[in-house]
Amino acid sequence: MVRCLFDLARAYAPSTIFIDEIDSLCNARGASGEHESSRRVKSELLVQVDGVNNSSTNEDGTRKIVMDLAATNCPWDIDEALRRRLEKRIYIPLPNFESRKELIRINLRTAPDVNIDEVARRTEGYSGDDLTDVCRDASMNGMRRKKVQPSVSLADIERHEKWFAEFGSA
Repeated sequence: MVRCLFDLARAYAPSTIFIDEIDSLCNARGASGEHESSRRVKSELLVQVDGVNNSSTNEDGTRKIVMDLAATNCPWDIDEALRRRLEKRIYIPLPNFESRKELIRINLRTAPDVNIDEVARRTEGYSGDDLTDVCRDASMNGMRRKKVQPSVSLADIERHEKWFAEFGSA
């Protein structure tokens, strides 16, 4: 499967292979209880990442470019050999106040009566995904109460924030 993915990427180059949560696929090798199939997938991934741009050329002789892009919330769990092969690392911090305001504005674009500054202030430490979840949950409250409401109230946001603080995100 891994080789097939990279072969397809080379065939359609220029292309990008994006692997989300790569730490779950490629954690440190040799851990106790590691399954043989997991070890083989990691080994093949290492081989393919190593050779992804080495030999393929277009008809005009230019190299076919395939970009490997991986994301993780736990970079310390990634196998060291893979970490060496993925040379460029970009840290993406949690959204700041202005970024949270924009994410909330995007997610609640049909709720004009929401105090976006207040919601952004109360959501410090939230990831972009957390903000999307809070906005989605808050916007669904009207339907859950069997009333369709055109906007999300601050009380709805506060209620979801309290729930999120107690139970977290899955």
